Amino acid sequence: MADLNNNSRYEKLTLLTAGNFQAFLYDCDGTLADNMGAHKKTYVKVAAEAGVLIDASLVDELAGWPVINVVEEINKRYNSSFDPIEFAHKREQLFLEEYIDQTLPVDYVVNHLKSHVGRVKIGVVSGSQRSAVERTLRVLGIADLPEVLVCAGETPHGKPYPDPFLAAAEKLGVAPENCLVFEDGEAGTRAAEAAGMKWIRIDKI
Repeated sequence: MADLNNNSRYEKLTLLTAGNFQAFLYDCDGTLADNMGAHKKTYVKVAAEAGVLIDASLVDELAGWPVINVVEEINKRYNSSFDPIEFAHKREQLFLEEYIDQTLPVDYVVNHLKSHVGRVKIGVVSGSQRSAVERTLRVLGIADLPEVLVCAGETPHGKPYPDPFLAAAEKLGVAPENCLVFEDGEAGTRAAEAAGMKWIRIDKI
């Protein structure tokens, strides 16, 4: 049943992406990688170590935001005083040490990326740190396929601002209106719209 579901989703995604697009820009966590559960655990665990109990659904709500901005939001909602940079570092280390190798692909999206290599330009645009994104793509077996990576802290603003997608388009030499974005989070779709790009919400397929 899972294979049939993935096949139907792949076919639907292929139909939705037909057209004259010159570049496909994929989010990583939750779009290419089935790892949002692991990411939520790392936020909860790092916060709990300091005695702050957070609701993991916050991570879903802010999916696509750079980690530093998520921590700033945690501080606002829980009246905590985490140093965003220190928290982000601890969270990334925990993810890399305990969870990264458990990462599974979102099969139909990964297969879609693979099937379009050489046909359109490929970029990965993520709110995670570059080291985590590169490691995730290696675990998924697609590290050598994207032509461009744009990760957290590499643009003046992260999602939901358009900066990361505009940077990827510029690096690929493709006009924003000729790019198609694949996202699982609202922050990412808002960023794509602000960049003047069409988008597909993966978790709605």
